[in-house]
Amino acid sequence: MSQSSKKMKASERREHILSLLKQRGTPVTGSSLAEEMNVTRQVIVGDVSLLKARNEPLVATSQGYLFMTDAKDELAYQRTIVCQHGSNETEDELNILVDHGVYVQDVVVEHPIYGDLTAQLRISNRRDVKKFIDQVQTTKASFLLELTDGIHTHTIASDSEDALEEAIEALGDAGILMKN
Repeated sequence: MSQSSKKMKASERREHILSLLKQRGTPVTGSSLAEEMNVTRQVIVGDVSLLKARNEPLVATSQGYLFMTDAKDELAYQRTIVCQHGSNETEDELNILVDHGVYVQDVVVEHPIYGDLTAQLRISNRRDVKKFIDQVQTTKASFLLELTDGIHTHTIASDSEDALEEAIEALGDAGILMKN
């Protein structure tokens, strides 16, 4: 009997969500989880929130929910960079980074009321960039940088320190890095 054809208890559904996210290792949308379990997306949002409250290492990315793997999978070199640009330059910024072999982990803005607002991006190639930009446009969402006159930070990582340096230099040449 498939999961969608029988009604699960809430606790069973949450364990099933956790198991699926662990197995897949890639982001899974709330909508696809909802469809698979024959519940609404809002039910999935609540389930994920309850799993997070149990200290399960789940994050919501622009591509869907993700189970965070151990730190052993992290890339050797990591930096935090400060950028400032308009929304229309976001795609260029991300493409510059991934074209240099750099992984874009997150974006952070400092909000005057809420403090640091962080969004997990997990972008590693042009396909991820396109999917992210398409998602923002389709949903008519705002970029976080719109809250802070374009000022934001990214945590970037690579298996090569040279790749990070070259990417940072290219961002500077493009006028995307915030000047001191």
